[in-house]
Amino acid sequence: MSEDRQAEGNAGSIKRGARMQGSKGLRIFPGSSNPELAARIADHLGVPLGRIKLSRFRSGEIYVHYEESVRNCDVFLIQSLSHPVNDHFVELLIMIDAAKRASARTVNVVMPFYGYSRQERKAAPREPITAKLVADVLTTAGAGRVVTIDLHAPAIQGFFNIPVDHLTALDLICEYLKSKRIKRPVVVSPDAGRVSTAENLASQLDAPFAVMIKKRPAHNRSIVTHIIGEVEGRTPIVIEDMIDTGTTILQAVEGLRERGAESAVVCATHGVFSGGALRKLDHPAIGEIVVTDSIRFPDNGASKKLKVLTVAPLLAEAIRIITEGGSISTLFRNKGI
Repeated sequence: MSEDRQAEGNAGSIKRGARMQGSKGLRIFPGSSNPELAARIADHLGVPLGRIKLSRFRSGEIYVHYEESVRNCDVFLIQSLSHPVNDHFVELLIMIDAAKRASARTVNVVMPFYGYSRQERKAAPREPITAKLVADVLTTAGAGRVVTIDLHAPAIQGFFNIPVDHLTALDLICEYLKSKRIKRPVVVSPDAGRVSTAENLASQLDAPFAVMIKKRPAHNRSIVTHIIGEVEGRTPIVIEDMIDTGTTILQAVEGLRERGAESAVVCATHGVFSGGALRKLDHPAIGEIVVTDSIRFPDNGASKKLKVLTVAPLLAEAIRIITEGGSISTLFRNKGI
């Protein structure tokens, strides 16, 4: 085998939680997309991270080997579909298959970031619905449950015929924003699709909210045509589910600045940051960028404006509830995504 990539991680600064009841049958294994997050989740639960070997043949084919028994265990696989999304997706499928063939009692996919989620409907003739295809393939491979955070389109849950636990990082982001004591905030939805989220966040922050109306001439391009709400002299808090190339965010904050707003705080659950997005977002109209660690950041990809919040405790508690019983809805005050 070449380039053995057995995933081992430092648990970081997350405080170790009490060991789970009945944790003997629980196994948490990291994929290669975000082993650090997997380590934080295991540390929060007070269980060891599972030993797994992930490697590549010279041809590029993926090899997976669980280096401990998973027979009659509840297996949780931690893998975001981040760049390179196709490699991480195929790796996850092989991890699922290997666990199923090793007689795992349940195979649970913890996918903080659901790749292909923007392809959840046909916007033009002869287009695929790739988010549905991903759901079908995961189920066929043997996944028995999916845990994810802030889907681009909540209706994706309906693409599955297995349980889907759809979590939200909105409370996590809200608590951070409260600690900042932002003066004269206004929560801004960058498009009509985020209105509900913006309204929920504005309610928690006791702040007004505004909505941007845009048209999209092409992928990753948008033009602001109207802003509904008062933003002049206020600090905009722009809330999104993900930041990809940063182009639409940049156009949004520039549109807000033209209307008299202060430097914006940009918030999103998933920091995809493709194509040098962080460099692009190093802009005077942006004061801070707040994301979670649902996607791993390269060591050299940090920005002075970037604040990363960990979703490890949220995912760890979801795993605890799934394993021991209870209601997932108790994990967040705000039920709106």
